[in-house]
Amino acid sequence: MAEGHAKHHDYHVVDPSPWPIIGAIAAFVGASGAVLWMHGGSALPMSLGLLGICYTMFGWWRDIVREGHIGFHTNVVQIGFRYGTILFIASEVMFFVAWFWAFFDASLFTGEAINYQRMEFTGGVWPPKGIEPLSPWHLPLLNTLILLTSATTLTWAHHALLEGDRQGVKWGLWCTVGLGLIFSLCQAYEYLHVHFAFSGNIYGATFFMATGFHGFHVIVGTIFLIVCLLRVYLGDFTPQKHFGFEAAAWYWHFVDVVWLFLFTFIYVWAAAGHGGH
Repeated sequence: MAEGHAKHHDYHVVDPSPWPIIGAIAAFVGASGAVLWMHGGSALPMSLGLLGICYTMFGWWRDIVREGHIGFHTNVVQIGFRYGTILFIASEVMFFVAWFWAFFDASLFTGEAINYQRMEFTGGVWPPKGIEPLSPWHLPLLNTLILLTSATTLTWAHHALLEGDRQGVKWGLWCTVGLGLIFSLCQAYEYLHVHFAFSGNIYGATFFMATGFHGFHVIVGTIFLIVCLLRVYLGDFTPQKHFGFEAAAWYWHFVDVVWLFLFTFIYVWAAAGHGGH
């Protein structure tokens, strides 16, 4: 009888899990609460939804880590993980394509760009009249160097893991996490000292949406790396099996590449005034 239920394949049939329904409910509460909050309502529903999402991520990924410890993550299952991560990052790429599309549409076709606060055209120039863009050669350049350095330290940690040098993994991850936090602080300082607002003009809207969502991804990526660092201290990763680390590294390198495009176009190209007329 036991032989009839024995597994004769390399796939992992997932046990029933409460996390999909809990995550869906939390996302619904969070999104609905955000709409209410934006219309002057209480921020409590949105906060509860965000807490529910965080709780779902913690519980779901904890279960996945346990499955890996049990031995369910065979080579075939890990291939599925890799395909899933690649598709996830591809969807993130298209997410940022939307913001770049909005930016280039407004900057190249300036005759159609409107200052919504005064309901008038921006004057056929980019950046629009009255907008003082940030200099790309101060904090933006510093942030570029920070992210490029963090990619180097993360690669150091990855190679150390492959060679079984756990101390090198720890140092590399500590440096990467620290650089990620510094980047976020510099971004916050930049936002506090910017000379244009989010609302009222298309330049501010596209700037803050593109760079703001990138900043959010940096925070998420930093959290991923902190979790990886904790798992290194717990002895989870081995040179042969460390997909959780690889997935976090892929995500971080994706964030690095997106920033290079942001720096080139949102900061340098816009500041140089190369928009269409």
